[in-house]
Amino acid sequence: MQQLTPAGQNLVTELAGRHGFSTDAVTHMLFAVLHGNGSMAQFGHPEFGGGGQWMSGGMIMLGDMFNHGLKGRVDALCSEIAGVLARQPGLIHSGSFQSQMQGGVNAQMQTAGGFPGQSSLFIPDPAMNWWPAELGTPNATGAQNNVKYAYFANSHRLAVETGGSCWIYDTLDHQIGGIFPTARRRHFNYI
Repeated sequence: MQQLTPAGQNLVTELAGRHGFSTDAVTHMLFAVLHGNGSMAQFGHPEFGGGGQWMSGGMIMLGDMFNHGLKGRVDALCSEIAGVLARQPGLIHSGSFQSQMQGGVNAQMQTAGGFPGQSSLFIPDPAMNWWPAELGTPNATGAQNNVKYAYFANSHRLAVETGGSCWIYDTLDHQIGGIFPTARRRHFNYI
């Protein structure tokens, strides 16, 4: 899990004091809003009435569904967090955002827009940007079993990491709309 920098910890303490929640609850919500690309959050914390969802624009659902005072406080906290994240360069992706996660034996995760960028709030996780830096920010990333991939449309490159090694493939002029790792090592089907 990503960790907070001292500036991120100060922000959490400040928000906790302003909104009347613990720093643990605010940290939980900060990551929930971050993973919702700054416009939504799915969370589960006792201080927020258990499980719930928030979406910018006023949609909020809490486990404590009739506690309108709590709804207002959670909405205010989420809205402020979303504003802070939007002012951090590289954290919030513009345009469309899509995430897919499948569990089970063939666990798979796919995200359009790559991973969050650098921020003064979070300590960079070197495992998140495992591809060569010169490729920049990927248009899509994903993982299945022990294979990770990152697609770079502008440079026509596909980076694949498995077994601690990274391979770079030239995708030529193919219009790639999805990547599905197959059972054979280093073999991918493109759609």
